[in-house]
Amino acid sequence: MTRDNHPQNASATERIVFGGLGAGLIFLSLRRADKLGLLLGTSGALMLSSAAMGKGPYNSAVNLRRSKQDGGIQVQKAITIGVRPEQLYTFWRNFENLPKFMTHLQSVTVQTPGGTRSHWIANAPAGLKVEWDADITEDVPNERIAWRALEGAQVPNEGHVEFHEAPGGRGTELRVNLTYHPPGGTLGAGVARMFGEEPNQQITDDLRRLKRIIEIGQEPTTEGQSAGRKSPIGKAAAAMYDNRRTS
Repeated sequence: MTRDNHPQNASATERIVFGGLGAGLIFLSLRRADKLGLLLGTSGALMLSSAAMGKGPYNSAVNLRRSKQDGGIQVQKAITIGVRPEQLYTFWRNFENLPKFMTHLQSVTVQTPGGTRSHWIANAPAGLKVEWDADITEDVPNERIAWRALEGAQVPNEGHVEFHEAPGGRGTELRVNLTYHPPGGTLGAGVARMFGEEPNQQITDDLRRLKRIIEIGQEPTTEGQSAGRKSPIGKAAAAMYDNRRTS
């Protein structure tokens, strides 16, 4: 994994969408005379400038990690959980357990005997959802699981997890590596950040929930919580998305 320090030109489509979002933010800022209005206006101006230039500020504002091979967004995290590797492996190997701690997942349904193929439904920015099928590509009991979305997935992605005995008998060091290609490329990932859905923090929070579930049997619920973020940015992006689909 490496951080790409060279500016990347945005495509024409990305520049149009980014510019549209920037204009929308400026419009929203004109309706507010507070700090949020100032923030929206500043963000909108930056997005318009980035769209016009097609490089430089666009990429520095997004500032995401890319994989060496193909420019996908890559996230790597590790956490120590106080159980044996085989216990953690068994829990993760049943992919239908993943939505219990990964909040962006609505469901994962195993489709084949042995669980080698599964259907995933995930939450996306602006209240949307995406679906894909995935195959397990590597399975080393108690050590490693790898999977990859099938060709044609709405969000091409892949990942692997490794289970290592932690020093001092403290349980298992779980290492997670995820790579995905959000709709709109780096633009899509940058907009997701604006919704408060930054992937690094998401995975950190997910792994903390997993630790609670495994160690003390505390399975988080969504009862009494809001169904999702409804920020002005999210509403504007959702409206733009719907208009593009119906036009």
